[in-house]
Amino acid sequence: MLFHYHFWTPYVEETEKFYKDLGFVVTLRTGKYEGEFQAFHPPLTWDDFREKKILFRIIEMRKGSINITFGFGKEVKFDHIGFLISEEDHESFCTRAKQLNWDVNVGERRTFLSTPYGFKVELQTDSSVIEGGNIRLKYIQIGTTKKGLEQDLYTIFQKTMNCILSSQSKELLMKEAVFDGVANLKIVDPNGVRLLGMLDEYDKK
Repeated sequence: MLFHYHFWTPYVEETEKFYKDLGFVVTLRTGKYEGEFQAFHPPLTWDDFREKKILFRIIEMRKGSINITFGFGKEVKFDHIGFLISEEDHESFCTRAKQLNWDVNVGERRTFLSTPYGFKVELQTDSSVIEGGNIRLKYIQIGTTKKGLEQDLYTIFQKTMNCILSSQSKELLMKEAVFDGVANLKIVDPNGVRLLGMLDEYDKK
């Protein structure tokens, strides 16, 4: 299941406020302050640390079955997407990624597959990274400089991944995210990502 995306942005506070206004909740903030990484988790708010010039490594926000993270960067840069998978599938997915000559970095908490398209794919087996519920990431549209992403994902996951759409672009960028279970959403986030909402048949009842 597609559950996650991450990007770097110079608009950290603006991005947090934007997603908070959409109903997302901050679950953690970690940043570098005075040479050391420190936690600035809730209940702390930006009023408590805005003047400290913190370089945020990661801010995590959740809503339903969607998990979004972002950190400070000098420019907006799409970094990775994440799939929640079973432990039983993990090894076979990694094996097929290696057969595509993708670098595979297996960590204690998650695995990253480095794609030739300029971004990474996270494999996550811990379901506690989402709150759960009917609000989900329906699909993400990514602009890539080369073709073949959908075919490579099919090779790894052994099925058509309709949740990922790619189009030719002069540079890597995340173009659009569609949230399932959210009505009347048509807006652009501070990083240029177009967000759309839709209701499936279950939600319409």
